[in-house]
Amino acid sequence: MRIFMMAVNDPAGTAIQFTRALNAEGRHQCRLLTLETRYRHNWEKDLHLPDLGSDGLDTVADLLRTSDVFYFHMTLDETVRLGPFLPADYLAGKAVVHHHHGHPDFRGHPEKYREKYRRLGRKNLLVSTPDLLAKLPEARWQPNLVPVADPAYSPNATDWTDPGFWEGPLRLTHSPTRRDLKNTDALLAVTRDLNATGHPITLDLIDDAPHSECLARKKAAHACFDHMQGYYGMSSLEALAQGRAVVAGLDDWNLTHIRTFVGEDTAIPWLIARDATALRARLTELAADPALRQSAGRASRRFMVEHWSDRQCATRLADFLDTLR
Repeated sequence: MRIFMMAVNDPAGTAIQFTRALNAEGRHQCRLLTLETRYRHNWEKDLHLPDLGSDGLDTVADLLRTSDVFYFHMTLDETVRLGPFLPADYLAGKAVVHHHHGHPDFRGHPEKYREKYRRLGRKNLLVSTPDLLAKLPEARWQPNLVPVADPAYSPNATDWTDPGFWEGPLRLTHSPTRRDLKNTDALLAVTRDLNATGHPITLDLIDDAPHSECLARKKAAHACFDHMQGYYGMSSLEALAQGRAVVAGLDDWNLTHIRTFVGEDTAIPWLIARDATALRARLTELAADPALRQSAGRASRRFMVEHWSDRQCATRLADFLDTLR
């Protein structure tokens, strides 16, 4: 089928990754239109409305006419204008998918969206992390993906042969788009305290940097702190694929859904820290033990390649799209 994805802005670069992975999987043809640029992350683009000339607008018109599926990311829907076009004018005969990624309005007012979908008869609903199923129980969880074979998302060639890389003060990264949502203040307090008490940590706080730079800085580190909100972010998946230890506060709800996805017997690689006390303990262990940093990194990479690859995630999404026929 022909899938036309639309997003105001690409949520953490996930939409372009799904577009690429679906096209590589082969069952469906996918295009992505984005309307705005936010932050300085410089995600790869497909069709970006501000950059389109007349030929690009002709392509958008053709996609609106001929696509089998309108696939809306975040809060966008058929009532949002795409330049001179309104998707609602082309809706007849289309399947419609709504894919939520934790936008603050959705998190704060999920019943508004549930009521809209009930009223419109929309049943093809996806969420990007398991915690969002509690807000939209009618949805299906579609795990986000990273391209595990891409060098930017892979360990350095010498990571497992050069023990010197893992030695010295713990090199830790944290890349919050919004610090208030990522427990950044708690992380800063814990790292200050550990440095003051003989557990040296070098913290690289990556803030509003181009995504390629963010990935390179993560690969230069030993470990990554995501957040302690109960779920995980793209920061986790990127660092796991790069073979880095990842500290995050996954709760039991999210862990249960992850185990269902990857297999009940699969070891979960995240180092769990649900509060500042646990965060201090995890970082103390990593600061004291270079061998633990390396072994945790190996487990991270193995988990992503064997259980959470872009191919596996794209297959799951393609299977879902097959049900729309």
